[in-house]
Amino acid sequence: MTLPVDASAYDSFARSLIRGGILTDPWLDGQPRFDSAPIVLPSKTAVRLAAAARAAAEVWDEAVRIAADDPALLDDFYGLTPVQKIMFEASQPLWHGIARADVFVTSDGSLAIAELNCDTPTGEAEAVVLGGLASQAHPGLLDPNADLEDRFIEMIEAMRDALVGPSAGKAVGIVYPTELTEDLSLVRLYKKWLEARGFEVALGSPYNLRRKEGEAALRVFDEPVGVLIRHYKTDWWSERASAWDDEELLDAAPLAAPLHAALSAQAEGGTAIVNPFGAVVAQNKRTMALMWEHIHRFSLRSQEVIRELCPVTMRLEAAHPEMLRARREDWVLKSDYGAEGDEVVIGAQVSESVWTDSLVHARKGRWVAQRYFEAERDDRGRTTNLGVFLIAGEPAGLYARRGEPGTDATSLSVPVLLDPR
Repeated sequence: MTLPVDASAYDSFARSLIRGGILTDPWLDGQPRFDSAPIVLPSKTAVRLAAAARAAAEVWDEAVRIAADDPALLDDFYGLTPVQKIMFEASQPLWHGIARADVFVTSDGSLAIAELNCDTPTGEAEAVVLGGLASQAHPGLLDPNADLEDRFIEMIEAMRDALVGPSAGKAVGIVYPTELTEDLSLVRLYKKWLEARGFEVALGSPYNLRRKEGEAALRVFDEPVGVLIRHYKTDWWSERASAWDDEELLDAAPLAAPLHAALSAQAEGGTAIVNPFGAVVAQNKRTMALMWEHIHRFSLRSQEVIRELCPVTMRLEAAHPEMLRARREDWVLKSDYGAEGDEVVIGAQVSESVWTDSLVHARKGRWVAQRYFEAERDDRGRTTNLGVFLIAGEPAGLYARRGEPGTDATSLSVPVLLDPR
């Protein structure tokens, strides 16, 4: 259910958001980015979502290990570039630290996982700030993100200790696309969390990474760091090409020098990278195609989870083109590294001409076709994406977005509270 809220109160609500110093822009193109009325989930629903996300993380981990054991898949199935293969081979089987499983309740009441965002997952800042305000207004309900900070810091310290050693100290770097503003709230949140625990935080872009001769640790500007929080997408470090064959990118060269610095610091035990570059395979949508096209290679338990939670997915080139054209409303096209609704074509929501053009211009080896599922809608026709945060494979919080007809970058972020009864 959704608790009622007076729409005229949004300006006051926006001031409350800004006051915390983490979320600084409650509007997007002049429209509200948030809905102050929380979604209240029964505790049994939260348990169900958590179990689904945990099971999904285990399947993704198994998929990464299958790819690590059979390197030919990197070429034959994934079509990774040379630099992408270097990232994976230098980091596997490590790929996870924090992730967000996007779970939907379908029209028949079952759960479906559209994807696992495990490269540079977002939404933590929105979930924490919204949940904090909502729980103050509704003290009888629980904030599912109340422990997210503690769990995040524990994971950072555990990876530092395991990969570098406690002697690495308390200097952490955060690398992110400094030219973009979308994720500054996440950077501010991580920085606040870390500094509250006594960490020194250095911020920079990949171009600010370097190593000093004789040192194992990576430096962000001039600061040696024992942990690098990587919030810069793996496909942006590698050779870049548009997912469409009629579009060319101006700057296609990989970030060779920064990547070499980061991977060599990792290899020499000087710096732990979170999330590890092994996410280049886990984040790739073709991993969901691997689950279906090579389902026999997964454990029996994982096969059950795949059939129960993961929509049928196949590489676009493995799907019959006439079937896709004739059954447009049954399929969704997704590029390998598209995120937040970008490079997603939902057949049921586009015209025949858009669908045909998408099939014609989807760059070979970069797309999957995924079976469309009908998500449950609220009384305004909106679908709800329930993002379950996973830290070290365990559920740690919830982030909800609502949109019409689907969820994307323009969807409203909504607080989530739990009814403990």
